[in-house]
Amino acid sequence: MSEQNYDLIVIGGGPGGYVASIRAAQLGLNVACVEKEAVLGGTCLRVGCIPSKSLLESSHHYDTARRHMAEHGVSVGDVGMDVAAMLKRKEGIVAGLGRGIDGLLKKNKVARILGSGRLAGEGRVIVSGAEGETALSAKNIIIATGSKPAALPGVELDGDRIGTSTEALAYPEVPQHLVVIGAGVIGLELGTVWSRLGAKVTVLEYLDRILPGTDSEIALEAKKIFNKQGFEFRLGAKVTSAAASGGVCRVEAGEMDPIECDRVLLAVGRTPNTDGLGLENVGIQTDRRGCIPVNDSFATSAPGIHAIGDVIPGPMLAHKAEEDGVACVEKIVTGTGHVDYNLVPAVCYTDPEIASVGRTEDQLQEAGVDYRKGVFHFRANGRAHTVGRAEGRVKVLADAKNDRALGVHILGPNAGDLIAEAAVGMAFGASAEDLARACHAHPTLSEALKEAALAVDGRAIHS
Repeated sequence: MSEQNYDLIVIGGGPGGYVASIRAAQLGLNVACVEKEAVLGGTCLRVGCIPSKSLLESSHHYDTARRHMAEHGVSVGDVGMDVAAMLKRKEGIVAGLGRGIDGLLKKNKVARILGSGRLAGEGRVIVSGAEGETALSAKNIIIATGSKPAALPGVELDGDRIGTSTEALAYPEVPQHLVVIGAGVIGLELGTVWSRLGAKVTVLEYLDRILPGTDSEIALEAKKIFNKQGFEFRLGAKVTSAAASGGVCRVEAGEMDPIECDRVLLAVGRTPNTDGLGLENVGIQTDRRGCIPVNDSFATSAPGIHAIGDVIPGPMLAHKAEEDGVACVEKIVTGTGHVDYNLVPAVCYTDPEIASVGRTEDQLQEAGVDYRKGVFHFRANGRAHTVGRAEGRVKVLADAKNDRALGVHILGPNAGDLIAEAAVGMAFGASAEDLARACHAHPTLSEALKEAALAVDGRAIHS
């Protein structure tokens, strides 16, 4: 078997892998990107971020037409939903973006190799594809194989009635009753999609709260809003079994009465996707969570082999993987590259959206940090009323000694976009005063962030 030689081999064509490939090519390396799926973009594009946001947008339009257009004076008559058309639109978006990534690799002269890559020793990768095996070699290798849905003992996944987010993105009809196991971002986003379309949604969560890791005050307020939308939450529920028979699913959780439904979505997190990578061939051992340990240069214990994204410790987010990819390649080529993991924004695209950057109030209290808090409610924001989205709040947390912004948390309309201002400001060491002094256009939703920053010092104008 002859070998193809490159400067860098990237295993995985998701957000971390394809971005790392492009950045490496920009820096002059001869790069091969190995991906087993025909469509590039990884989980995020194929069965994650992009398709879920497509369904959220479609279901939002349906919900708006059905329940909210009359208040704007718009009469629409009977409103129907063509689920097949909705799914077709989603698939079209995925396919189009996938072709776009293919084009980017070609533009940057990155070799696209279709197949499953496994490590075969120092500097060597074997790719298994439809036409057999191909041997590749390179001085440096980056593992960027992402993650997969976590399993739960007792939950019998059948790829149909009981499934993960992958199946929930392609239900052929609206479930009558959807049980979601896990009250994290994935479960609540997909629960929102099908709830808007008419499903009864019951969420079972092992913890005594929803949205683990989110600021608890924001999560509590979000739960109240979800309850108004029709979500039923059963907290402290330890699911012990879920099985389907004859189109009916039965879910059991401790002492709670069993629940019968027609669909079950298992959404209890994700685990690193390292199966079949050949880590044992190069002496790499994963940690107790299945992550590949790396140093601050993304280097593993094996010479020349690096890892990024969901396969290493840290938040499992597409944009974090992209930053990893760029920093890793720059470390390899230039010796410098950095990601500030304290300032990775997180967004939940429910209605309203939930976004954050920096530390939560819970974390500051646990660490004994002396801080001040400013809160501003969207009900006092003019733009929020004009768009009919006046629920939620912005919270700014600042160091009590030097006023440096430590965390910003937003529950409200367009929170995922609004959080960018805070992320940029905090990256440059902004204080609450800096955020408050910057002139914000009126009327805009971003004024709520300005007011929350003013509130840190008790100077909010509109509350």
